[in-house]
Amino acid sequence: MNGTSETQGSAPTAIVWHPDLLQYRFSDRHPMAPLRLDLTHRLVEAFGLLRAEHVRVIEPPVATDQQLAGVHEPAYVAAVRAAAERGVADEPRGLGTEDCPIFPDLHESAARLAGGTLAAARAVWSGQVRRAVNFAGGMHHAAAAKASGFCIYNDCALGIRHLLDAGAERVVYLDVDAHHGDGTQSIFYDDPRVLTISVHETGFSLFPGTGFANEVGGPEALGTAVNVAVPARTGDAGFLRAVNAVVPQLLRAFRPQVIVSQHGCDAHADDPLADLRLSVDGQRRLALDVADWAEQFAEGRWIATGGGGYNPLKVVPRVWTHLVAAAVGAPIPVDAPVPDEWIEHVRGLGPDQVECDMSLTGEGEDAARIPRTMGEGADVWWRSWEVGYDPADPVDQAIMATRKEVFPYHGLDPWFD
Repeated sequence: MNGTSETQGSAPTAIVWHPDLLQYRFSDRHPMAPLRLDLTHRLVEAFGLLRAEHVRVIEPPVATDQQLAGVHEPAYVAAVRAAAERGVADEPRGLGTEDCPIFPDLHESAARLAGGTLAAARAVWSGQVRRAVNFAGGMHHAAAAKASGFCIYNDCALGIRHLLDAGAERVVYLDVDAHHGDGTQSIFYDDPRVLTISVHETGFSLFPGTGFANEVGGPEALGTAVNVAVPARTGDAGFLRAVNAVVPQLLRAFRPQVIVSQHGCDAHADDPLADLRLSVDGQRRLALDVADWAEQFAEGRWIATGGGGYNPLKVVPRVWTHLVAAAVGAPIPVDAPVPDEWIEHVRGLGPDQVECDMSLTGEGEDAARIPRTMGEGADVWWRSWEVGYDPADPVDQAIMATRKEVFPYHGLDPWFD
């Protein structure tokens, strides 16, 4: 089964971008390398996606302390500021760790990422655009009072908070990163206005060790936290089956006014920090599905962010360019050639620019695996839930565990809806 259509209308769309987003840089060797963003922006530009008449570019503002306090404790924001100024964390709060080392621009650069998604939410809810993408965002591990997993401020939560404060009554947060969207879930765990859905590798084998089916929301919001924890080595067919066996059914029941999605691409088979087996083609399919669901269930309102993804040459630029193309309404075929100008730029990168990509050390261009087409020739067929539940299939076991836990809260039958 191939899922939904690959054509979208040309709805007004905003893309968040400014070179200052590249200042979010923990160290030269840290996996969260700004090269990921730079090469994505260059590939988006090479395909002309920013030049369409219905597309506008939003420069991300630095979120103010008051705005950040909508989702983060003021004392935590102050601790981030102090750590950036002094170079050491007086209050650890997840700062100064291997995952979240301290650097001088820590507060401002993280607040700019957050400000980008906040600006995207403002543009969508005000009606200036119907869709917006901040591929520099997606910092889903940051909690109200703690940094975690390369994430300092939770931009997705900040965007959702703006939507709620502006009058939204039902918002869906959909996370398809390899890692559980724990920070965003925790911030809205007891808020019935926000349905958080995360499909990810099981916490038994992957950070942050959370995101199991029985995490269903706080006492005032039971059923509004949804987690599908698929086993390690799940590929396109299993992951797409898991998403499609849970997400559209809940969207139809919850009736969101806007969808906020996180598209970390670390579920790719060549990502060094996770154990899933998705392809670029499969992740492109996910972006197109979310675009369709926004049209079907949320009056077209859609805010998309990036997230994880640590193969900066082969994977991240292509997946997030497909995400931008889906939002713009101009899907790029998987057999489309990668533009020559982008390939030439990558060839010209020096060793100091690509230290974060270990595939480039000492083996020349072939080891870099510079992609030549926008897909990988993968088969993205998946078995629909209607075909039936296989009790021996670990993916089906994960799906059924989630459906049994959550579906009854929404008036849905775990077996048939």
